[in-house]
Amino acid sequence: MQRILYKNNRYQTPDDASSFFARLFPSFSFYTSFMAQIYVSARKAQRGNYDTEAWRLSSLKVMQALERTGLKINISGIEHLQNLKTPCVIIGNHVSMMDTVLLPAILAQEIPLTFIIKKSLMDYPVFKHVMRSRDPIALGRTNAREDLKTVMLEGKKRLDQGISITVFPQTTRGTGFDPKHFNTIGVKLAKKAGVPVVPVAIKTDAWTNGKIIKDLGRIRPEISTHFAFDAPLRIEGKGKEEHQRVIDFIAGKINEWQ
Repeated sequence: MQRILYKNNRYQTPDDASSFFARLFPSFSFYTSFMAQIYVSARKAQRGNYDTEAWRLSSLKVMQALERTGLKINISGIEHLQNLKTPCVIIGNHVSMMDTVLLPAILAQEIPLTFIIKKSLMDYPVFKHVMRSRDPIALGRTNAREDLKTVMLEGKKRLDQGISITVFPQTTRGTGFDPKHFNTIGVKLAKKAGVPVVPVAIKTDAWTNGKIIKDLGRIRPEISTHFAFDAPLRIEGKGKEEHQRVIDFIAGKINEWQ
């Protein structure tokens, strides 16, 4: 069974993971593999055969396709997930499409999970079948009050079932990190459900925005990719201190990776 192999709680793409053709034509090579994987996964989902393990494996194959281009992926702090005794709310900054397609390979290897996503992802051609099979919490992003109600209700249901939830609290994704646009929805959900939050700092700007289709931009292997997890935080009081600690961790890691 294929898995991400960690050494001293860290992972770095092996030096021999790339291939000559993929290095020569990184975007073409990657998107050929990516689209094929999405198609196969969607077909399985339509037939009801796309479970968490299938999701994890398809995400891992996408990760390997990126690594074949010469892109280096670094993962640290995985022990914080491996040592968890309860479900959690994973809170991270949102940089690119890579976040959504690679995190399942990392997270589903350790814990049952789903995502809070934009409702529009549930209507993407082909990809919608994959997303719908994962029972995500879909938000319209037009009414903040209604979105909060949905997260509190549906999020607590899933956490009570032992399913962890990943949320990107930014109003929009991007390479910059502005704490003013990083809301407290993840902390509020964790407080309501009585579970910890696990911060994750993300740097995935090697997958750029596209000019025609935003999610399908150029792949730039020369830009390293990072996922770093911090220790779980139990929410005390109103959660302001914990929210700030999440922000500080993410901001600190992004500065470190510059």
